[in-house]
Amino acid sequence: MSTEQTTIPVKFIALIASALQLTEKQVRNAILLFIEGATIPFISRYRKEMTDAMDEVQLADTKDHYDKLCELAKRKIAVLKSIEEQGKFTDELKTRIDNCWNIIELEDIYLPYKAKRRTRAEIAREKGLAPLAEKLMKQDSNDVEGIALSFVNEAVVSTEEALKGARDIIAEWVNESESARNAVRNIFAREALISSKLIKGKEEEGQKYRDYFDVNEKLSRCSSHRLLAMRRAEHEGFLRISIGPEDEHCVERLERIFVKGKLASSQQVVEAVGDAYKRLLKSSIETEFASESKTKADTEAIRVFAENLRQLLLAPPLGQKRVLGVDPGFRSGCKLVCLDAQGNLLHNETIYPHAPQNETSQAMRKVQKLVEAYDIQAIAIGNGTASRETEQFIQNTRFDREVQVFVVSENGASIYSASKIARDEFPEFDVTVRGSVSIGRRLMDPLAELVKIDPKSIGVGQYQHDVDPGQLKKALDQTVENAVNKVGVNLNTASKHLLTYVSGLGPGLAQNIVDYRTENGAFSSRKQLMKVPKMGAKTFEQCAGFLRIPDAIHPLDNSAVHPESYSIVEEMAKDLGTNLIELIQNKELKKSLDLSKYCTAKIGLPTLNDILQELEKPGRDPRSGIKVFEFDPNVKKIGDLCTGMELPGIVTNITNFGAFVDVGIKENGLVHISQLSDKFISNPAEVVSVHQHVLVRVMEVDVDRKRVQLKLLK
Repeated sequence: MSTEQTTIPVKFIALIASALQLTEKQVRNAILLFIEGATIPFISRYRKEMTDAMDEVQLADTKDHYDKLCELAKRKIAVLKSIEEQGKFTDELKTRIDNCWNIIELEDIYLPYKAKRRTRAEIAREKGLAPLAEKLMKQDSNDVEGIALSFVNEAVVSTEEALKGARDIIAEWVNESESARNAVRNIFAREALISSKLIKGKEEEGQKYRDYFDVNEKLSRCSSHRLLAMRRAEHEGFLRISIGPEDEHCVERLERIFVKGKLASSQQVVEAVGDAYKRLLKSSIETEFASESKTKADTEAIRVFAENLRQLLLAPPLGQKRVLGVDPGFRSGCKLVCLDAQGNLLHNETIYPHAPQNETSQAMRKVQKLVEAYDIQAIAIGNGTASRETEQFIQNTRFDREVQVFVVSENGASIYSASKIARDEFPEFDVTVRGSVSIGRRLMDPLAELVKIDPKSIGVGQYQHDVDPGQLKKALDQTVENAVNKVGVNLNTASKHLLTYVSGLGPGLAQNIVDYRTENGAFSSRKQLMKVPKMGAKTFEQCAGFLRIPDAIHPLDNSAVHPESYSIVEEMAKDLGTNLIELIQNKELKKSLDLSKYCTAKIGLPTLNDILQELEKPGRDPRSGIKVFEFDPNVKKIGDLCTGMELPGIVTNITNFGAFVDVGIKENGLVHISQLSDKFISNPAEVVSVHQHVLVRVMEVDVDRKRVQLKLLK
């Protein structure tokens, strides 16, 4: 969004408000805040009075709509300029374009004036056949041969060639007619089918797409995941996809628009209309609908991915505990790392408790010594190869204290361990050690660790490699930013990568904060941020409320209360005859406050209520507490499953068609949407969430295809 724009067109505000069912005040103020450089997390948290408490989704949608309208406005200027340069500019045309706020309608208006390659119609016009086309379009003669004869010359050798050229011109007129294009669009919208056919000879190679070898269903009812799967199969060369209604319906509708009567000249128009549809209109509108359906499918897949990512990022943290991270393995052994409460690497080594080495006793003694030596409080085991066997090994090991054992998702750990971020953090260690560190840290604080990994690699998406990469990155980055700012960040321990997502910062300022911290020691107040190079007043305003400083000089520096509101809280304490610390600690004192007394032009009751809630538990983590989970000890591989078994599991991914659940084997089982509830649901997220602990029943096991069908019990 351009920050240079200072005025917002009234039409933009009205269009966005109507589309998103918001008030014009909400839209206007949100856009003004964006133009001033405010971020979505900042606006949703600290500017509720201006936007009537718009949430992150509403704010993001408002920004997207505004950006698209700005792009459309630029396109309109380009279209008007092009038509004017052709000398075909009229007041009526300008009015139509000025009043047009739909990109498809705009391109329809512009189509007759658009520069074209040398079409059949253009060649016919060069031969002087446009007047013949005009005469035929009048449809008032039976003597088409006689009319065409006068156009025969050196360039046009016969009446048939003349008539054919005239029909080509008429076909182009039909194709460029807005009414014709809208008529065909309406039929596509109501009746279009999406069809897929297997490309001959690809049966064996394309087996994973066999559910789509012969599809013929209404496009409007085709789910996003099915459409994306078919498009992927088409891209990989297994299927041929087409979209469209019955051709006869479209041709009949066009004939009703263009054919007037039953004379011979009318029959020429009939032929031209049929040609226009099959050669020009059909492919053009099919392309439109293919693009539109793909965009809708992308949007839905990205929405699902973003919601899964949000839930994963906000997964319960263990907190600052000393952790033993374990990356399990058979032949290569289990990589162990000991981490202190801040996640720093203290020690690493490898044990071989499984086949082929089977050094179980030696490995057990080693783990016991590490737990004792490094005062380990919890053990994090990666959920990849040998995970269940390693979990069982750890459970069988006796310790001199209570040690909690957790199985942690490894998704993306290998991406992190080979990344520049990991190499910079641990230049002297190999990828196996870095991966183990990532597993351990994910238990302590999933959010702080997962921000180091490209969200696409975390493994909670649906066809993430098939959707628009730009839109996906935008949505996922926004999801990470919202999650980071919802939780808040410890200014003195946060990595550069975590700080990057704090409202108003970014990679440059995040690095400057880390450098300043390294050179000057820990921050003791938020005000010190103003000493960080390139930290201006506007950026401080955007980031300060999301940065926490435990044991700060000012007690509110470890809270979500924004510095701009400190004076109000201090006034509250003064009115109650106490100090800030007492006000924070004494619940009864806060109950006696009359918040209306502290309303100002900028700060109203929504923000004051937020402040009061924050004073109840300053700096509180909004994430829930972590719970220990145990798989069924008798189930370790797909062959151990039997129909009817009831098993504990963890939801690992949610799609539009159901939820995937880890029941302790390599292959995640699928709970189809129809098996998630006894009542009808349209979205699996209504029932389950990522990382949720569930109980499922095994409905079907396909060992050959490595597929497990489950039913949700609770």
